[in-house]
Amino acid sequence: MNVVQELGAWYAPEATRFTVWAPLRSSVELRLFDPEERRVEMAFAAGDGCWRAEVPDVAPGTRYSFVLDGDLERPDPASFAQPDGVHGPSVVVDHFSETRSAASWAGPQWEESVFYELHVGTFTEQGTFEAIIGRLPSLKDLGVTCLSLMPVAHFPGQRNWGYDGVYPFAAHTTYGGVQGLKRLADACHSLGLGIVLDVVYNHFGPEGNYLRDFGPYFTDVYHTPWGEAVNFDGPYSDGVRKYCIENALYWLKTCDLDGLRLDAVHAIYDAAAVPFLEELTREVDALSLDSGRQRWLIAESDRNDARFLRPSEQGGLGLHAQWNDDFHHALHALVTGERHGYYQDFGRVEDLGQAWRQNYVYSGQYSPFRKRRHGNCAVDRAKSQFVVCSQNHDQVGNRLRGDRLSTMVSFETLKVVAAALCLSPFQPMLFMGQEYGEKRPFPYFIDHTDPKLVQAVRQGRKKEFQAFWRGTPLDPKAETTFTSAVLNWETQDERARQLWAWYKRLLALRRSHPVLGPDMAVAREVRESATPACLWVHARRAETEVVLYFAFGDQPEAPAPWELPEGTWQRLEDSSARRWGGPGTHGPEELCHPQAPQFHARQVQLWERVARKE
Repeated sequence: MNVVQELGAWYAPEATRFTVWAPLRSSVELRLFDPEERRVEMAFAAGDGCWRAEVPDVAPGTRYSFVLDGDLERPDPASFAQPDGVHGPSVVVDHFSETRSAASWAGPQWEESVFYELHVGTFTEQGTFEAIIGRLPSLKDLGVTCLSLMPVAHFPGQRNWGYDGVYPFAAHTTYGGVQGLKRLADACHSLGLGIVLDVVYNHFGPEGNYLRDFGPYFTDVYHTPWGEAVNFDGPYSDGVRKYCIENALYWLKTCDLDGLRLDAVHAIYDAAAVPFLEELTREVDALSLDSGRQRWLIAESDRNDARFLRPSEQGGLGLHAQWNDDFHHALHALVTGERHGYYQDFGRVEDLGQAWRQNYVYSGQYSPFRKRRHGNCAVDRAKSQFVVCSQNHDQVGNRLRGDRLSTMVSFETLKVVAAALCLSPFQPMLFMGQEYGEKRPFPYFIDHTDPKLVQAVRQGRKKEFQAFWRGTPLDPKAETTFTSAVLNWETQDERARQLWAWYKRLLALRRSHPVLGPDMAVAREVRESATPACLWVHARRAETEVVLYFAFGDQPEAPAPWELPEGTWQRLEDSSARRWGGPGTHGPEELCHPQAPQFHARQVQLWERVARKE
């Protein structure tokens, strides 16, 4: 399938083209409010199940809806704007009148990526795309290369995480709509930053979900934890696939984004010979080829299944990258000591070492949490295909109180975590605020208008948390739950500034040092020690060598369990230095084999081999 963007209302001065997929309806009528009402009969094409009409003299901003079989009126499933909410009419948008200041943008380099995940509504007090633009220079200065936005597809009410979206083509009005998103993308590109959007194809939200009135978008064959499963392999699934692929192309091409993060692909159930995800990848790769600019598809999956990443000729789906939960779980359990829920599978420093060596921690061995074997081997996949984090919206927001790592561990531990993330051989991702140790929570919040649905969400959250936590979660409907998550930019203290500077230093090393960062995937050795709990990484490139010591334990000053390799070594960096808010460095600045550095508890040291002079 070579998908052409046509669903929705595509404005042009001479005539606006309306297209909607409704294969089982006997008639579809277009109702226009501009401001006087007009009705237009739409023509049906049996070949693809779409109804079409071209209407002259339709101005941008015109409200419209579809009347199905003469009596059922519904908004456009491919609406580009829903200013009156999920139950109101759709609105015609002019996508092509604005000009781009970054028209020559060639796209970011994947191997240099440093992602920054944010929620538009809580990143600033204003909660808009426009307000994000003012903070872009600071993020670039930090070392971020690409924003990763949580979903912005139109959801019910004024506040939501975004995973309850029901109009996947319509950027939410409170954020600034699609024009605001385009301005943000252009501002990112003007600064040399990429922008990725989280999209949800495994389910759609419950309130305002009128898709079933248009066609068989859903199936009873499969079920998801969040709602009806999407029909990707049953009768009429070609139209459903086209809808989702057009949506992906809309964000990437029309809105000029650089990639998509695909939510929970393990819940996209599909037994077709050519799975939807493989077809989607082909279409996105074709767009990249045609435009001369690479677009990315980044999967979220808890399966530890490398087939998502392998090319189709190797039996895979060909996605470009994947979030790696195992790295997060190994690091989090190690520094917090938490062992409930899926954290019971982790907690040893050996788990973190396994992630560094083999990408997944679980690649087929028995998982006590799942009570079965879990995962498969991913050692054939490049480490650059894995996006890793120490915090993200799920791992913070699905805690009982939405508490961040900064409220659970010491300042010195936060710096060790930062180094383990930023100097890993994977692609690092920060969650908004962690770069300065934000302490405000990020709990789950909604703004549904149906009281029964609100109560169902409350009860569902309580039931979901029983496996992890004791207590009652924050009320997701309460406005105070939402406002508690807004970042506190204005009251950052000296510790916050020191942590921010530490992150900047680490990302600069990752970017500029000949060995650190992505190049650590080549010619490296990883060792672990349980007592004291520490990780040792030795990497080289040409004549340059580095050794990283990560001390995770609480032991006071102690020698490292391994000697430095042969040669003369100089201290490259130390998290305990006073400029980073630490207690001060310990021991000499230069060591020679067979010496070993001295350690504080919860400390990172970087050593660089000094090249011999001839």
